[in-house]
Amino acid sequence: MKIYDITFPISNETPVYEGDPNVKIEVAASFAKGDPANVTSLCFGAHTATHVDAPNHFIDGTRKIHELELEKLIGNCRVVKIDDDVIAIEPEHLGNLEGVERILFKTRNSNFWNEPEKGFRKDFTYISPAAARVLADAEIKLVGIDYLSVEKFGSEDFATHITLLEKEIVIVEGLDLREISSGDYEIICLPLKIISETGDGAPARTVLRESQNRLR
Repeated sequence: MKIYDITFPISNETPVYEGDPNVKIEVAASFAKGDPANVTSLCFGAHTATHVDAPNHFIDGTRKIHELELEKLIGNCRVVKIDDDVIAIEPEHLGNLEGVERILFKTRNSNFWNEPEKGFRKDFTYISPAAARVLADAEIKLVGIDYLSVEKFGSEDFATHITLLEKEIVIVEGLDLREISSGDYEIICLPLKIISETGDGAPARTVLRESQNRLR
């Protein structure tokens, strides 16, 4: 059974959402400097590269990242390919959600990962509030997208995030779906178990495994 790593790596070249902390990875100790071991210093925001948003990211006083149920983060998942001319994912793009528990959207955003040196892109494809409402009403457990936000850049009401998070739907952003075809898989998404005051999110190693129910 093939396993696909859909995690975008964290490095000093990784694009970050405008306003988020930049990535800073440095050598704290090394054999080259005469130290007894190699040790790396890591500094970056909770929403860097492939990451999970917890409800408390946008709804104060709700569930934090270390409190998310593992059952939502592991299980059957459908990847839906969105045409490259689509900027806003609307209800008509969702397809048949019957029996779908988790859903990932592969969009034109995937091509952005081919040129990370160009930095953060504001023109990414996003999930509209109307589509988010359909997903919430369908009791989807997890929603993912192949760039750094499910929300339209510049949104002032954050309706897409809030609509999903108020139902405690796990949001996974920054997925690398370049090598993934549409169809059914099993997802394993494990965010770092970070305890913090806000608990808003965490980077997550995320993989897909082929399913016998793969769509053709």
